[in-house]
Amino acid sequence: MHDRASTELPWWRGLSRYHWSVFTLATLTWFFDCLDQQLFVLARITAMQHLLPPGTDPGPYGTWATAAFMFGWAVGGMVFGAMGDRIGRARTLTITVLLYSVFTGLSAFAQSWIDFTVMRVLTGLGVGGVFGLAVALVADSLPDRSRAGALGTLQSSSTLGNLCACLISLAIGGFVASGVLPAERSWQAMFLIGALPAFLCVLLRRRLQEPEKWVKARAAGRATGVAFGSYRDLFFVPRWRRAALAGMALSMAGVIGLWGIGFFSPELVGPVVEAALRAEGMAEAKIVGARTQWISLNMIVQNASGFVGMLAMTWLCQRIGRRPAMAITFVLCIGSTIAFFQCFQGPQHLWLTAAMGFCQFAVFAGFAIYLPELFPTRLRSTGTSFCYNVGRFFAALGILQSGAIKTWVAAGAATAAEKLDAFRDALSGMTVVFAVGLVALLFLPETKGQPLPEDVAV
Repeated sequence: MHDRASTELPWWRGLSRYHWSVFTLATLTWFFDCLDQQLFVLARITAMQHLLPPGTDPGPYGTWATAAFMFGWAVGGMVFGAMGDRIGRARTLTITVLLYSVFTGLSAFAQSWIDFTVMRVLTGLGVGGVFGLAVALVADSLPDRSRAGALGTLQSSSTLGNLCACLISLAIGGFVASGVLPAERSWQAMFLIGALPAFLCVLLRRRLQEPEKWVKARAAGRATGVAFGSYRDLFFVPRWRRAALAGMALSMAGVIGLWGIGFFSPELVGPVVEAALRAEGMAEAKIVGARTQWISLNMIVQNASGFVGMLAMTWLCQRIGRRPAMAITFVLCIGSTIAFFQCFQGPQHLWLTAAMGFCQFAVFAGFAIYLPELFPTRLRSTGTSFCYNVGRFFAALGILQSGAIKTWVAAGAATAAEKLDAFRDALSGMTVVFAVGLVALLFLPETKGQPLPEDVAV
């Protein structure tokens, strides 16, 4: 079978120059997509501090901006996923990259938290379209035996984009500390850097062609009247409806787990490290900078371990199958996330961050491999984007819920230590969302070693 061959030979063996071109450009679009996402995560609070009146708590506004970003992400995934099946993966991918690049850059010129949030919604539209288009492009262009390895590797580039954003944040922090860059301009510099992927559109337009598999299927569809990118067919054909709904639940578990729980690790690491540094007698003037450095290091560790986790998940999916690999990883997500929020007590426990990052990010490599194998060519981008991105509507609610939980525990606790303990318990309790992924797997088929499903001649 294809997967046996892919474990005996490296997936990259025998690829043509054009295969490499497709894989590289698709991977770069996702790398820069995730770079933009992480720049926002790192800069949102600083941005809000400078866009809100002095003395206003930026936390709730940062939470709203994040939820708005996720909402735009979900809408963009649905719109551009269907467009990719209708007019072509390569053409639509170019549009989405240009969209998220331009509005990331324009975010630097926001004058209030309202227009900043609007920019994040528009950025989210482009960000949401990239994943489904990129994986559909690779799935349809590369040989079957290379598909799983290539898609898992493509997804791992997301953590590299996140790491690059962390390094950019550290570099900008250094410029601020040395007086080269005013502190109030630091967040704007990060968003302007996020506009650079717009230049990638030139390469996309010149080098990428539509996959031959899609071109043939599209021609056959026109001849027979079969619809491409049709949400009606996605939901009214029982086979695709089952895959779409179960795949959405599967993705929702991973997305909420990472964005609604895992990416709140700085909310725990910051206060814990600050208390540890103060107990060690560090001067108050140095504590703020040291806290920022430790938060950045925590994010670097979380993403670096996530990169390893995605590569491990890619190997595991090929070895034992998609469903068992994902089931094991969801169970590990529950254990590692609870361990982090309950046991992290200082810098010496960064290994708990690594364990959580390894497991939570690994799930996303499974999505990249598994989701496009559930849908036919005419619905591959639509179905993959629907599953991967519609879960972000729920993730947006999860993020708002996490912010509400933080406000609630802060109001109900008398001391800083009690607030932090309540926050630990609340986020640990939210790990029940990973169990939703385990349930969803019961309704999905195993696709290891199987050809991509089709209902139109290709």
